[in-house]
Amino acid sequence: MNQMTMITETTPVNIQHHTYKRECRYTRGVHIPLLDIENILNSMSEDVIAYFEFHNIAKEIKQGTFLNGYSGLATIISDYYKRKKGTEILELTNGRDFYVKII
Repeated sequence: MNQMTMITETTPVNIQHHTYKRECRYTRGVHIPLLDIENILNSMSEDVIAYFEFHNIAKEIKQGTFLNGYSGLATIISDYYKRKKGTEILELTNGRDFYVKII
């Protein structure tokens, strides 16, 4: 199986979390192509989309957008890449906070 690694930042990435009304700081993340994130979002149930929007309300899904990651999203992304791309993303599902950058 192919492997993809998390990106470790030397300077934290700050991403606005509108629901919590604060910025979240991340030192690790994953860069995902726009087509893949669109496919991932299109495969989500209404309940899962609602939780995604809780963490990423008012975020445009376009190249260059940074999203707040959470454990459920980590599992969904990991499963998508294993199933569709034969790729494992190392350390994504270890429970640590992360961001997603759409490329």
